[in-house]
Amino acid sequence: MTNPPQTNDAQSATPGTNGAGSVGLEAGVRAAVERGIPSTIADLSDLVRIPSVSWSAFDPENVAASATAVAALLEATGAFDGVSIAQAPIGDGPELGQPAILATRAARNGRPTVLLYAHHDVQPPGQDEDWDTSPFEPTVRGDRLYGRGAADDKAGVMAHVASIRALVEAHGPDFDLGLAVFIEGEEEFGSRSFANFLELNRDALAADVIVVADSDNWDLDTPALTVGLRGNVTFRLTVKTLGHASHSGMFGGAVPDAMLAMVRLLSTLHAPDGSVGVDGLTEHDGETPAYDEEQLRQEAALLDGVTPIGSGTILSRIWSKPSITVTGIDAPSVANASNTLAPSVAVRISARIAPGQRASDAYVAIERHLRDNAPFGAHIEIDDVDLGDPFLVDTSGWAVAEAKRAMADAWGTEPVEMGVGGSIPFIADLVRVFPGAQILVTGVEDPDSRAHSPNESLHLGVFKRAVLTEALLLSRLDRRTTE
Repeated sequence: MTNPPQTNDAQSATPGTNGAGSVGLEAGVRAAVERGIPSTIADLSDLVRIPSVSWSAFDPENVAASATAVAALLEATGAFDGVSIAQAPIGDGPELGQPAILATRAARNGRPTVLLYAHHDVQPPGQDEDWDTSPFEPTVRGDRLYGRGAADDKAGVMAHVASIRALVEAHGPDFDLGLAVFIEGEEEFGSRSFANFLELNRDALAADVIVVADSDNWDLDTPALTVGLRGNVTFRLTVKTLGHASHSGMFGGAVPDAMLAMVRLLSTLHAPDGSVGVDGLTEHDGETPAYDEEQLRQEAALLDGVTPIGSGTILSRIWSKPSITVTGIDAPSVANASNTLAPSVAVRISARIAPGQRASDAYVAIERHLRDNAPFGAHIEIDDVDLGDPFLVDTSGWAVAEAKRAMADAWGTEPVEMGVGGSIPFIADLVRVFPGAQILVTGVEDPDSRAHSPNESLHLGVFKRAVLTEALLLSRLDRRTTE
């Protein structure tokens, strides 16, 4: 991991520009961000109040309302030639994906174009009793804002809005930087129309630099640029052993029930130390910074006596190796259990794929393993498959250097390059459609944000520094030519 030396504002001026003017502009950007933070947090709170869950079982009108609210925020900046709400087909069928927001501004005088991405949909809240406060009532406690989407990823949306506001205030409305903003509405439900949206809006979204504001920072005081993401393979696995339920007393001991077969089959997916035991899944050989078991225990909330799983450095297990998790199960509940042998059991499998392996190849390996290891001749079915490729960032470009310098100046601390165990599969689509664009994966979260979990929250200090980082980056790119 290498970090560029910190550069002062006067040195950051584009060749041919006035250094003193650069310092003045950046002072204006800082002041604009500072003044705008209260209204930015208020706007973020308004977005959190909209339960924009994109999953099919939830009311799509809430996602539509969220899209309308985000579009209004972008329109109000006065920065764009056009702001619209659009949808794209899912696959080859007639069904449309959830509404997304597209805002564009043409570059002038040889300046680059920056595409800013985030998503306005959120995960389901889960059980209300697991939350300390209502999930869709934003609540500030201490230095954190709690609520579903407060971090993932409505804070990413507002980081873009706030940085554009600061740019307009400091540079004036006639700045030269080209902007495209794409705020997706179904990232939490698999980005099913994402590829079609890119194809339909290819010209509007074309950019020199793409900023994806949907990742993490190293800690509360240290910014990070995400340079590696695992891919994902998710599907429903159903195991069947009987044509109908049978009495467990009359036939138990001779007849394998579906639960027994499922448990036996799932146990084959891991080695005794908990590492993945599926032939054909690969690992990525990458360096990792220091991170000890105590930090893991604190950030992951490991209970006393529970040991970590896997082998190698802890971060290599999270960033560079595959994992397989059972995230849900359909079976009789304990409250409704009867003395019967279950004929069928279904589970949801979520596998994370190491950088360097195609998700399709990983799926083939996992499917082969399951079919080869089905116990007692059990019948297995696999459906509802979703694939997303992993990604490694090319860190050699000028945009990465500019982003890391902006982070250092905004945070007062040199950034780190980090991997993330989670997945942002659509980045592979961005690279495919825009192969010449430089990708920057940034974030507003910290290790205690608890995205996707009860009591999701945003650290307001981290958020402010993330906004300032992006505002400084946009300000500097407005003074840079693409030549």
